[in-house]
Amino acid sequence: MSVRASILRAAGALWLVALLETAQAAPLPDSEHGPLVLAEVAGGLEHPWALAFLPDGQGLLVTERPGRLRRVSAAGELSAPLAGVPAVFAQGQGGLLDIALSPQFATDRLVYLSYAERGVDGLAGTAVGRGRLSVDLGALEDFQVIFRQQPKLSSGVHFGSRLVFDRAGYLFVTLGENNQRATAQDLDKLQGKMVRLHPDGRIPADNPFVGRAGARAEIWSYGHRNPQGAALNPWTGRLWIHEHGPRGGDEINIPQPGRNYGWPRATHGINYSLLPIPEAEGERVPGTEPPHHVWKKSPALSGMAFYDAERFPAWRHSLFIGALAQQALIRLSLDGDRVVGEERLLEPLDKRIRDVRVGPDGWVYVLTDERDGKLLRLGLAQP
Repeated sequence: MSVRASILRAAGALWLVALLETAQAAPLPDSEHGPLVLAEVAGGLEHPWALAFLPDGQGLLVTERPGRLRRVSAAGELSAPLAGVPAVFAQGQGGLLDIALSPQFATDRLVYLSYAERGVDGLAGTAVGRGRLSVDLGALEDFQVIFRQQPKLSSGVHFGSRLVFDRAGYLFVTLGENNQRATAQDLDKLQGKMVRLHPDGRIPADNPFVGRAGARAEIWSYGHRNPQGAALNPWTGRLWIHEHGPRGGDEINIPQPGRNYGWPRATHGINYSLLPIPEAEGERVPGTEPPHHVWKKSPALSGMAFYDAERFPAWRHSLFIGALAQQALIRLSLDGDRVVGEERLLEPLDKRIRDVRVGPDGWVYVLTDERDGKLLRLGLAQP
């Protein structure tokens, strides 16, 4: 076992002990693998959007969409808002969104945030910045913006906004098309794209559109609608994302460099008006990539986490995804890259699941998207 893994395991044990002392367990209907155990870790979060675990048993950080960043201690205590967070465009789906720790957090203490940023004309776009977490855990210091979606076209919807570092240390950012459908196909715009950056925001020289006239060099893949889930597959190292379809057609993709993932030319969904998408040419269109997995009826996906922990062996090789509209935690069973089964968890709660992460203790943590949002911990009952 690596030194890092040993530290995480020790931190996870401390975290679990603290939670068992403070959180109340609640029974749920049995899952495919036996009884579930659910505990509320913290409440009082206003539309929480994302979470990230801190090392050494220091708890975790949670973003709230109105523009606050809070720490939840290992004892489940909710801090005051941290200082140094940027101003956000907190309208509609906008606000303070995703969070990720630097791969070198142990030495640089950098925290990355994505958020909706207002432009001079009142419209907004996704921005990404980073700041150094203070030693007392109460502030982000020297926060700097490293990326801005251009142009800014959103009146309050479709910001995308998940952040993932790959094994080589590159930062991937998912970007919604701001509800301007055709822009997802425009390579001179950053709407409906996945971008790939160095951690300081510089553009890698081997990005697929570097040097191509009329194309943004930040782009890794395009033709996305509103990707609100992204995670690195721990077995292959490949990045997976999921994205909202319109009415139907939520999908999972494994974005490859320079590829077109279809929106709005190719879709399995229709407009909310029940009419066809005007630009749609069908479900499969030459020159575009078919979805890796698709739902005909939209769960409204948000958050994504692969399960590769030792605590619950029955969940190994699973992919957890939150569902907003269908108010569930979706567990997909995987055989390699193939999705071979689907299970719905937490449906009796009737809660919108905004984010899901696997903790260093091997438990599954979810955020409920509501005015009094909650951080919950889920696992299988021990035999």
